[in-house]
Amino acid sequence: MPAADSPRVAEVVRRLRAAGATGEVRELAENARTAALAAAQLGVPVGAIANSLVFDVGGNPLLVLTSGAHRVDTRQVAELLGVPEVRVARADFVREHTGQAIGGVAPVGHPEPIGTLVDVELARHETVWAAAGHPHTVFPTTYDELLRLTDGTPAEVGPGPAETLSPEAVQA
Repeated sequence: MPAADSPRVAEVVRRLRAAGATGEVRELAENARTAALAAAQLGVPVGAIANSLVFDVGGNPLLVLTSGAHRVDTRQVAELLGVPEVRVARADFVREHTGQAIGGVAPVGHPEPIGTLVDVELARHETVWAAAGHPHTVFPTTYDELLRLTDGTPAEVGPGPAETLSPEAVQA
């Protein structure tokens, strides 16, 4: 079955349309499980890729949409949230709370709403690319639209600012 025909991708498309998003889901020839892989296929800077990272905060999910050129500092995020610890979520936790596999987690389309932080570094890019529910699918959006779609909170999620790297620089 082509990735674009996945029920998870269909749910992402449905939610994007319902929210008035204008970007169309694109199926990539190869998987885009990393920002560098996605950027290389799209011909965009790695920083324009919105990594959807799920964290475990005391048993509750937290979605952090971070620039592909930026690293999340879990201590910094924990301080921001006023919690003792933020841990990278296990694959089964990610699937349970998003309905999607790591490498294809979209900002939307989850069974229940997930609290979301949106990396301010993404605002540097006119167009931002996010996963669409499968490791072979992405959609174009904007920083402001990501905030609206996810009811997210703008946040500095790591030491910054990050360098804006080209796909070629990351592959080198």
